Amino acid sequence: MNQDSDSDSDHRPISDSDHRPIADEFVAANQAFAVEFPDAKLQVEPTRHVAVVACMDSRMDMFQLLGLGHGEAHVIRNAGGVITDDVIRSLCISQRFLKTREIVLVHHTNCGLEQVNEDDFRADLVDEIGVAPVWVLEAFTDPHASVRQSMQRLHLSPFVRHKDHIRGFVYCVTTGLLEEVHPAR
Repeated sequence: MNQDSDSDSDHRPISDSDHRPIADEFVAANQAFAVEFPDAKLQVEPTRHVAVVACMDSRMDMFQLLGLGHGEAHVIRNAGGVITDDVIRSLCISQRFLKTREIVLVHHTNCGLEQVNEDDFRADLVDEIGVAPVWVLEAFTDPHASVRQSMQRLHLSPFVRHKDHIRGFVYCVTTGLLEEVHPAR
């Protein structure tokens, strides 16, 4: 990782004196939301029978950008939107118990994982806390290649039952548009 003081400060924990918890705001917003709770009768199975795997980036409102309503899809998010063992676990449950049949992947431009070197990150963690993570960061430099790799992982996984309708996209954070990524041939 870059050792410049500016970039190094971006990765330091926020001190307790600098941090203002917002959980109380969430509770207040929830109280207002619950007054006219519109979703009490939604069924547990997503009505569109689709699972979306996307990056956790806060610039992407997955329901809005895909035109989805509550109860229409499972949305599984992680850093990078990459296919990990835990995503496979969630998709296995989604398909086998909750009737999803389609998987849509959404990665995006200007992803934070494009800025991180995997080896440097692991070394920094070992230096800081004395332990290397058992998980892989899954950093990448090309979101299109990352989508292709994720699609391939889905096709190769024995735990993903329904593989006929897997599509991948890169969302442009500056235009709001999706660009389809086709699997490698």
